Amino acid sequence: MNSSLTRPLAVVTGASNGIGYELAKQFAQNGFDLLITSTGQSINEAALAFEKLGAQVETVQADLATYDGVETLYNKIKATGRSVDAIAINAGVGVGGDFARETDLKDELNLINLNVVSSVHLAKRVVKDMVDHRQGRILFTSSIAALMPGPFEAVYAASKAFLHSFSEALRNELKDTGVTVTSLMPGPTDTNFFHRAGMDDTKAGADRKDDPAMVAKQGFEALMAGKDSIVAGSLKTKLQGTASKVLPDTANAEQHRQLTEPGSANK
Repeated sequence: MNSSLTRPLAVVTGASNGIGYELAKQFAQNGFDLLITSTGQSINEAALAFEKLGAQVETVQADLATYDGVETLYNKIKATGRSVDAIAINAGVGVGGDFARETDLKDELNLINLNVVSSVHLAKRVVKDMVDHRQGRILFTSSIAALMPGPFEAVYAASKAFLHSFSEALRNELKDTGVTVTSLMPGPTDTNFFHRAGMDDTKAGADRKDDPAMVAKQGFEALMAGKDSIVAGSLKTKLQGTASKVLPDTANAEQHRQLTEPGSANK
């Protein structure tokens, strides 16, 4: 990546598809160069699309569910010789099903490693550099699931609750440093998330979902405005987020169950 004195640099994880792809696109359209990462070679195809928008793009293929994967990404960040102006810590995965009788422990531990451990690890590395430069923007992709217990995706919902809490706490710690932290909280979004999570037969998996481009645009705008969080997506999603904040956990859990219980797509 050629050094640029005029264009800021954004890092986006999980950028080969879905919300991550659309976030990277937002950065590229708004004058950022990019360093993007995912596990597969499709990240290189994404890079070509972003370069057509005028961005200089570096790619990293790394499994961020591993310690070495995060270190590989951070070493690539340092190798650019540039400060990170914004980072979207977006990579994540879901696991759907009955915790006691259906889901696999290895899948759930991998989820925790990617959604939680790698997010803390990468933030730990990048935020120190941002504080040293007294500027920077951090976006964590949490979820509206952070606002409620999540039957049949219990570990996923808990991981997103962790990210939202972590984001809010980190934001407060950094309030006098010039670094802002924003929690992006989408609802069900039209990506491959539900298929990968084994949730095609659920109501949430089968119902109409929000456009990832709309979610990313709202998230990008909230990040650039320095907001603490945003429930992103359609009006329906925003209303659901508002209701979740006032309903008791028992009611929220029951509503979530209706969307995620295996076989609920056919009810």
